[in-house]
Amino acid sequence: MADVRDLLVEIGTEELPPKALMRLSEAFQRSMGDELAKAGLASQGLTAYATPRRIAVLAHGLSERQADTEVQRRGPAVTAAFDAEGQPTRAALGFARSCGVPVDQLEQIETEKGRWLAYRVVQPGRSTESLVPSMVTAALAQLPIPKRMRWGDLPVEFVRPVHWVVLLFGDRVIDAEILGVRAGRVTRGHRFHRAGPLEISHANSYAEILEKEGHVLAAFDQRRDVIRAQVAAKATELGGRAVIDTELLDEVTSLVEWPVALAGSFEGRYLDIPAEALVATMKNHQKYFHLVDDQESLMAYFIAIANIDSRDMAQVRAGNERVIRPRLADAEFFWTQDRKQTLASRMDRLGAVVFQEKLGSLQDKSRRVAALAAEIAGLAGSDPALATRAAELSKCDLLTEMVGEFPELQGIAGRYYAAHDGEPEEVAAAMDEQYLPRFAGDQIPSTATGRAVAMADRLDTLVGIFGLGQSPTGDKDPFALRRAAVGVLRILIEARLELDLADLLEAAAGAYEIFEPAPVAAQVFDFMMERLRAYYQETGVAPDSFESVLATRPTRPLDFDRRARAVSRFRELPQAASLAAANKRIHNILKKAGGRPAREPDPALLRDPAEKALASELQAVRRRVEPMLDAGGYSEALSQLADLRETVDRFFDEVLVMSDDERLRANRLALLNGVSQLFMRTADISRLQA
Repeated sequence: MADVRDLLVEIGTEELPPKALMRLSEAFQRSMGDELAKAGLASQGLTAYATPRRIAVLAHGLSERQADTEVQRRGPAVTAAFDAEGQPTRAALGFARSCGVPVDQLEQIETEKGRWLAYRVVQPGRSTESLVPSMVTAALAQLPIPKRMRWGDLPVEFVRPVHWVVLLFGDRVIDAEILGVRAGRVTRGHRFHRAGPLEISHANSYAEILEKEGHVLAAFDQRRDVIRAQVAAKATELGGRAVIDTELLDEVTSLVEWPVALAGSFEGRYLDIPAEALVATMKNHQKYFHLVDDQESLMAYFIAIANIDSRDMAQVRAGNERVIRPRLADAEFFWTQDRKQTLASRMDRLGAVVFQEKLGSLQDKSRRVAALAAEIAGLAGSDPALATRAAELSKCDLLTEMVGEFPELQGIAGRYYAAHDGEPEEVAAAMDEQYLPRFAGDQIPSTATGRAVAMADRLDTLVGIFGLGQSPTGDKDPFALRRAAVGVLRILIEARLELDLADLLEAAAGAYEIFEPAPVAAQVFDFMMERLRAYYQETGVAPDSFESVLATRPTRPLDFDRRARAVSRFRELPQAASLAAANKRIHNILKKAGGRPAREPDPALLRDPAEKALASELQAVRRRVEPMLDAGGYSEALSQLADLRETVDRFFDEVLVMSDDERLRANRLALLNGVSQLFMRTADISRLQA
């Protein structure tokens, strides 16, 4: 076995963007793995490292060089390589000369197309060290960096200026220039604990040297685990539980190289402020973890992660407390000032805030949403008056000081202020629930009023933006229309609302006078059906099951959902594949026949026992399943329709559909159409794949 060595690649930079660090590190590891594979260099695994000032990859057990490869060159056919006397022709001589050997050192190979001259040569593999620089350069070029920067007068670009590069193959430095920097074995430790150069003796000692001598935990996962454990321990000491948000934990991990948790506190009076405002201050602005007690109530403590192991942690703690107090005081001031005015008193000022230049102000939008929300509420059996009031107030908190300072509190602040103003409980809840679901997997509104306003707001935006011809293209979706579409669909399906989406879109589009409502409503409906396709992909419904239901064009998403679930269950039945194939055959026959078959076959024209049996069974099944279909019991109906399999199979085995007798042919087409239409009341199962 060839000798193997570990390969270390470290790119040392100025502070990297914390929210991008993990993505960059994972991409660098993946790209280096791809480059090694393309070069034919197998490794025993890759380890990624990432801190605010570096990304690195350690490839374990790389061979010192590529394996030798045998290369075969094929020349002219033997019939063209030698003349009648067996002497080499110009073709053979030229091929031999290009290979650098005489003709008699060429061999002959047999293929399906005859015998050919050929030359085999063993091409020695290149050394790993010679391949590494180009592989590293290629891997770095593939990193997902939206905007690269330059520094100094160098022609190179990267996410941040590069200050050092380490390239070690075992204990040997690979001589190369990467991103304008000459590679070596010198890295940098912690900015404060070990500011000077730090020499790496061997690739596999990288993490250990950085930790023991450099005060740097280079492995992202290790650093994250240390932070999680330290935060949990500090919270326990304070008698509470730390709320460790994964996104915040990753961001904090990306900000420090030597994490040290410390607990701080603030005055208890600030707990009178809505908890969400305090959490936003601690989490989003200061990157602190907040604590809750046994009743899940916020405590007057926070846990910060320092990037330094200070000899005087009391000063570090005091500094963090000193920083957070003004922000808490601001939140307290906003909370007090905002409550001096009601949300309703801000309604008129919405007229000065533009929603979209051609679609009017936020006041215009609120009025449209109020009318649509009232209509939705009425159709859903809830109180239109509550929906109207909630929609009218829904955007008023955008004009408050609290939301101005903490935009992430829109809706949440509105809920508190509406409750303070004495608005009905459902109206107050709708201030927050109008934004649900905020992201994939988020909860939907829990109140009927919240659902009405949430759907009306999204539908108004969808038809308005589509009406302006600004539908999403590629990755561009500035109004988050894809998310809005899925939000409406999720509410209709998951809240079990028997509402017609096409009707709702027409009502929403009808509120505008700047475009023709019907075409826009139809366009948005098709767009939302495509988003429904993505929704079902995530919930495990097969694409062809979705297509089978889409072909029938149901306009109520809840009805669509029942059909899709029913088809998913139907295809698990043993009769499903045969019936799907039979329906496909029926569709093809009807399509080729052209015209519209009679609605019902004439019993007097039924000749063969097989067609009589099918007609009889179809009538019996129809009597059983039509009440089920009328009630939306698609799964039960398909289960009953599965009983047609044997009769349908027998019909195709024994009956000639396209009879020369025109009357018999038309009658048999009508019979098959009856079978097809009964299935089509649920889905076009001919679209199901085997």
